[in-house]
Amino acid sequence: MSSFYRLRRSCAPWRCFEQTVVCLGLALFALGAQADLIDVISKSKPSIVAVGSFNITDSPRFGFRGTGFVVGDGSFVITNAHVLPDTQEDEFGAGLAIRVVSNPTRLELRPATVISIDKTHDLVLLKIDGKPLPALPLADSASVAEGLPIAFIGFPIGGALGFTVVTHRGIISAITPVALPMPSVAQLNEKTVKRIRAGVFNIYQLDAVAFPGNSGGPVLNVETAEVIGVLNMVFVKSTKEAALRDPSGISYAIPVKWVNELLTAR
Repeated sequence: MSSFYRLRRSCAPWRCFEQTVVCLGLALFALGAQADLIDVISKSKPSIVAVGSFNITDSPRFGFRGTGFVVGDGSFVITNAHVLPDTQEDEFGAGLAIRVVSNPTRLELRPATVISIDKTHDLVLLKIDGKPLPALPLADSASVAEGLPIAFIGFPIGGALGFTVVTHRGIISAITPVALPMPSVAQLNEKTVKRIRAGVFNIYQLDAVAFPGNSGGPVLNVETAEVIGVLNMVFVKSTKEAALRDPSGISYAIPVKWVNELLTAR
């Protein structure tokens, strides 16, 4: 006698029906969530851009530095402040640029200009030339809670895998206070120490695997397709090289609240 037959004989008819309804409900819920994610990815990909430097004498001419995404009226891009090229690159003729990858058969580079920088929250607002691009909708930070299903989109490991937009998914595992450190001790002075002390704010810890190159990419609410944060950093167990073969699965994102404030203040 099969185990299935024994189960049916051992269950009251109403109980078996109840179990069947529950299983069907869970299956339909899973299919619905998957359909939502497919729709979110399809709608969001045209708004994802690669951020870097451009120099006509370099090979390749475009030097990838991180991910960005289009906001506002389609002529603005948000990314991490630490993604910006350093001043030394400017001295050698490299300019800030974004690479549009929505059309994989066409290489489209556009000059970009820094409009405003929020170093406390590691964010920068860029203005791009040319025809407006599709913009991502921004959420209200108050709608974010621990356990929320999320997806983030970007270019993991950068140009090493080609400029293909890649999506990862996970959940908001914690909302925790943090103060972002300065890039180097040499930049610490009385002013910056005061800013660090006053700059404690909540950050999203993600249960999701991210890689170098994802920095600056949007973190999306899978249910609404709205941006709830900006991927900022990845917890690394030992070295950056080890992070590629043995990722920690812990990443962090800056709440979209600070993106909204940056856009309002421009």
